[in-house]
This record gives sequence, structure tokens and C-alpha cells, in this order.
Amino acid sequence: MTVGFLGLGVMGRPMALNLVRAGTGLTVWNRSPAAAEALRAEGATVAADPAGVFARSEVVLMMLADDGVADRVLGRDTAAFGDLVAGRTLVHMGTTAPAWSRGLAEQVHDAGGRYVEAPVSGSRVPAETAQLVAMLAGADDDLDRVAPLLRPMCRETVRCGPVPNGLLMKLAVNTFLISMVTGLAEAFHFAGRHRLDPACLLAALDAGPMASPVSRLKGRKLLDRDFTVQASIRDVLYNNRLIVEAAERAGIPSPLLDACLELYAETSAAGHAAEDMAAVIRALESRSH
Repeated sequence: MTVGFLGLGVMGRPMALNLVRAGTGLTVWNRSPAAAEALRAEGATVAADPAGVFARSEVVLMMLADDGVADRVLGRDTAAFGDLVAGRTLVHMGTTAPAWSRGLAEQVHDAGGRYVEAPVSGSRVPAETAQLVAMLAGADDDLDRVAPLLRPMCRETVRCGPVPNGLLMKLAVNTFLISMVTGLAEAFHFAGRHRLDPACLLAALDAGPMASPVSRLKGRKLLDRDFTVQASIRDVLYNNRLIVEAAERAGIPSPLLDACLELYAETSAAGHAAEDMAAVIRALESRSH
């Protein structure tokens, strides 16, 4: 099966590299051409534009920044969109509003294509080590075809039902993730203000029942003040907004994520949008002055 990949950013590049290293015949494209050179060196074909990816691929995986970027890349407001997706399976692996994904699915089907949601849980390191978890949604026969293609990138795949359940599940997972990392940052801030040794805090957390790969990774970053990006403040703020908006549409409260939204917005506005989400501790520190 010929496979295409759109979007070679922080997540997409290592994901695509894992595919091509596993022997997948891959055609890639990225808005910034330099990002594709590592894929070319590994044997992937680099297309000049998205149309070149679709022309060479039966299945096209899409890992783009947001829905606006995806609309432009796919040319959804042009006559060319139907020609791109007809007879092909488009797999949306990024994070967008569920309602947007549902609309895209309908448009792809109307054009004679197939559509699968496969948003992934995990940041840069799990992407590099093929430890992502994909949440699949779509028709069963489409999921049967797509799931094996994801194995070089994903430790697990979870079937969630019809579109847009994959993205709704991703937002549910991110509700816990954002709350957890923000709580961890608050714990480090609390300990610091009480003049506790942050290394002792990390040791206590790592030894206790709440320890997880995320707490160990982000706890170390907080201890070392290492905000090198794995999941950026910018991306977490975007995801946080999607969660709050989806909650509002459903008429349900989201008090924890409402508070997190303010903190990540403050961190971003202070000039730290490109740093790792652990840098949300900066907003807590600013409020303490």
C-alpha cells in the first residue's frame, strides 16, 4: 500500500521517520521544505506539494497544526479538493475540533473518498520511540485497513466508534493530561515557596502511587528548569481551548480546564509559547510576585 504523510513538525517528523524506517513506501510533504530532508535521506519520496502526495498515495496521513492549516493544505474551498481525496483514504492524526472533523469526513465521503480519525496521545519523545496511542474512529472496514499502517508509530490503537469519537476521546485524554501536568507544576511551585528541596519532591513523587511516565518526565523538567519543547505551551493552549469549547457545546462544566486555560494563556502571553508545557509554572510564579 502506498502511503503519504502531510506535516513534518515536532510530532510529524519522528512519526514519518518511524514509518519509512519500518519499510513503508512513503511520500511526504511539509510547508517548510527543509524539514523533509531527513525523510529523503531515509528513502522517502519528497513531493513538491500536497497534490503530489495524493497522486502517489492510496492512504494519506495528515499531522498538521490545526484546522485552518489543514483547510489550506487540502484546498477545501477549491474545486481541486474532490480530485485530491477521491478514491483515497484520508487519516486525520492531529487535534482539531470534533465538529470540524465531522464536516471534513462528510466532504471527503461526498467526493468519493474515505476518512479515518486517528489522533494520538503522546508528545515528542513517545513519537520518537513509537510509543504513541492512537484513538481511531470511522467505518470498521476503513479502520481494518488503516490500523496496521500505524504500528510503526504507535504502541497501541484504541477503536472509539464513528467519527468524531476519536477526537472527542483525544480531548477527554487531554483533559486529564493538562490537569495532571498543571497540578505537577503547582506542586513544584508550592514546594519552592515553602523552601522545600525540589529534588526531594521529585523523589517522593517517583516513589509513590501517582508516579507515571508523564510525571517522571515533566517532574525532571521542572526540577532542572528545562523547558525544551516536547509539547509546547502554544499547542497545549490550543488543545485546552478545544476542550473548553467542546464542554460548552455539550452544556457541561469544565472548571479545572477553565483554570488551566487562564494559566497557559498567561504563560503564552509572557513570551513562552514555544517552551514545553511544564513552563506553565512561570504563570504561577508571576501570580506570586
